[in-house]
Amino acid sequence: MRVAIGIATRGRPAILAEVLRELRQQTRQPDRIIVCHVAPEDIGERQPGVEYLTAPAGLPRQRNAIMAECGDCDAVLFLDDDFLAAPAYLAATEAGFEAWPDVVVTTGTVLADGARGPGLSVAEGRAVLARDAYAGAWLEAQPHFNGYGCNMAVRLSVVREHGIRVDEALPAYAWYEDIDFTRALGRHGRIIRLAAARGVHLGVKVGRTPGLRLGYSQVANSIYLARKGTYPWDHALRSVARHCALNLARSPWPEPWADRWGRFKGNMLAFLDLARGRMSPGRINEL
Repeated sequence: MRVAIGIATRGRPAILAEVLRELRQQTRQPDRIIVCHVAPEDIGERQPGVEYLTAPAGLPRQRNAIMAECGDCDAVLFLDDDFLAAPAYLAATEAGFEAWPDVVVTTGTVLADGARGPGLSVAEGRAVLARDAYAGAWLEAQPHFNGYGCNMAVRLSVVREHGIRVDEALPAYAWYEDIDFTRALGRHGRIIRLAAARGVHLGVKVGRTPGLRLGYSQVANSIYLARKGTYPWDHALRSVARHCALNLARSPWPEPWADRWGRFKGNMLAFLDLARGRMSPGRINEL
């Protein structure tokens, strides 16, 4: 197979450089590494062996631009610009696609996820990888509901055959774009999580969506995708309820890295827009 790695980035050149440095350790080197950025300052010094392209701001637009460049590849592994992949990650991903032709999406095993907390430093992420001693089966895999956006690979023949793209109606960092995109692909094959494809998501907070916009997206994107049919209503409503309750409960004593009150205000603004019949994911561009 010809496998590309695609990284959409904005505003985190130092972290991006570390991620690219880590990719040099892959036991199966990618056929192409494509970094899609918005402005020159997003990437810092250009790295050898890396292709750079520009696209309008927004994760969906940038990932679509990457796929458009992958015409000579069989699969693309999307990594966040703060995801450190273990050395065997790409080899395990290729093995999964080759072993199971009906698999359309793979996602890896996240050993630590800084997005669920204050974030991890590069040194902390590398320490987690160094401690990991996976000894399970090379092709151990489990069915999975969706690909996790920080580390997910897709079979490009299915993308091309069915004209599936990342939904550009979801702006900025596009809350739940990974669910929408991979569940659409999942109509044509299986989605699996690979045990041997391992890595660490640093969850760096620089460049993230502000609290008000994120809170709006937590409600608007879930309902938009449920209406679209890629996210079951029961999942969408539970997600909305969980995030609204969590944002409200933690607003008086927020975590240092989370604007809980801003998120809750965004939640309520989305409900107000829903009542007015004007709620849409793109409204965050006006907030």
